[in-house]
Amino acid sequence: MALLEFFRPKKTKTANVAKERLQIIVAERRSASQSTPSYIPQLKQDILDVIRKYVQISPEQVSVTLDQKDEDLSVLELNVTLPEDR
Repeated sequence: MALLEFFRPKKTKTANVAKERLQIIVAERRSASQSTPSYIPQLKQDILDVIRKYVQISPEQVSVTLDQKDEDLSVLELNVTLPEDR
């Protein structure tokens, strides 16, 4: 009898299958929510245009990043390398 059970596939519990599927869905949503919003390139361009009214800089001198710290907290970081005065 034990020999027949050896060749049969083991049945997985439906609770375990549901748990695994839920973990996959949660992981996909987390990765999707952490992607960069579509407005960041336009925001960078707008900031660059405003700065160019006062100082000549190139687009490479402006860096804009958005970091997700918690579910309810995002940090927008702006780095601008200004030219030295002559």
